[in-house]
Amino acid sequence: MSQPLAFDQFVQAFRATVATCPDQRKGKNKHYALVDAALGAFAVFFTQSPSFLAYQRDMTARKGQSNAHTLFGLHEIPTDNQIRTLLDPVSPERMVPLFQHGLATVEQTRHLAAFRSWQHRLLVVLDGTQYFSSQKISCPNCSTQTHATGTTTYSHRMLTPVIVAPGQDKVIPLPPEFIGPQDGHDKQDCENAAAKRWLRQYAKSYRAYGVTVLGDDLYSNHPMCEVLVEERVPFILVCKPDSHPTLYEELAHRELGQDLHQVVHRHYTPQGLVLYTYRYASQLPLRATADAVQVNWCELTITTAQGQPLYHNAFITQEPITQKTVAQIVTAGRTRWKVENENNNTLKTKGYHLEHNFGHGKQHLASLLATFNILAFLLHTLLDLLDAKYRLVRQTLVSRQTFFDDLRALTRYICFASWTHLLDFMLHGLEVALPLNSS
Repeated sequence: MSQPLAFDQFVQAFRATVATCPDQRKGKNKHYALVDAALGAFAVFFTQSPSFLAYQRDMTARKGQSNAHTLFGLHEIPTDNQIRTLLDPVSPERMVPLFQHGLATVEQTRHLAAFRSWQHRLLVVLDGTQYFSSQKISCPNCSTQTHATGTTTYSHRMLTPVIVAPGQDKVIPLPPEFIGPQDGHDKQDCENAAAKRWLRQYAKSYRAYGVTVLGDDLYSNHPMCEVLVEERVPFILVCKPDSHPTLYEELAHRELGQDLHQVVHRHYTPQGLVLYTYRYASQLPLRATADAVQVNWCELTITTAQGQPLYHNAFITQEPITQKTVAQIVTAGRTRWKVENENNNTLKTKGYHLEHNFGHGKQHLASLLATFNILAFLLHTLLDLLDAKYRLVRQTLVSRQTFFDDLRALTRYICFASWTHLLDFMLHGLEVALPLNSS
């Protein structure tokens, strides 16, 4: 189902969300609205143009209006420094409704079904990434690392949950959880603690969608699995021998054909025969205590017909593993790599420049701008799913860089009445026929 107004609806939702944020300024120093600052920053990330607002100020001086007004709904265009000052007090948690809007839109337009896989569930990958590091710039929300040389590195990291699916080249980002100093805790925050906070906060709402959590070996520890069990969230997590001595010691006592099972699948590829050997076992303890969480275990070893190893990994879950389900469970577990390749890598190397310091501030600026960056990626994903004209432009230009180069150039020199007008202009210039059901 196409939804050509997806862009306008997201911008409206963005405006409504920011309108709920308290403006902490006092007195008469309120010339620029907070919503204009937020929309202006978001526009920079969406267009992948650091100079977008400067170009729009020039256009406004010449023409009386600009794309900042017509596309993104700004009333006035603040300077970069004014934007940083206005946004610094705003917590990124205020933006959570926009992630909910994005997921609800995908569901309402019946595109979420394409992301359902094993047992018709949605696979949510938990993974952390760093988006800022410096030995000179810092704020109270920075994590710190003191080196043997006496120098200190200040950094920001966040948990970036996304919905993934085998064979699906898109991911749907969910609200991030930021890793940093926590009130009432002297110990440094970490990815595991952030994941637990995220689960405590969002498990109930996403459980209704039918989610299964994926993660690497960092997450398959006993405390994390306890939280997953308590929150009634199914999981498939990487399980390495070095991290799970009790489980693998118990596994070593299992006998093949009795309480340890094996199944081999033969796959024919252009390079020749490849063997997928699955092993699985049930009811293994995560630790050597009477109250240990019991899990089911499976592994996949891929080899050539001559026995040359190509891949190996193992996973734990509480879902029943049988000869019929083991391959599906492993396929789902292996999908966790998409969070790095198709989310974090895209945000860092495909024009979003997640690791660039767009502004640090003294409170929440760094994390809020990182959130805006992820929201820009979310809107691009929504447009790819829902906007037939946008999808046709992207398919015609092929290269991501070409599209954004064209977007930057066009919006610098021409004021478009709407997002649809901009896409129509691009399609006309490319001499591409408009889709019949695009309006």
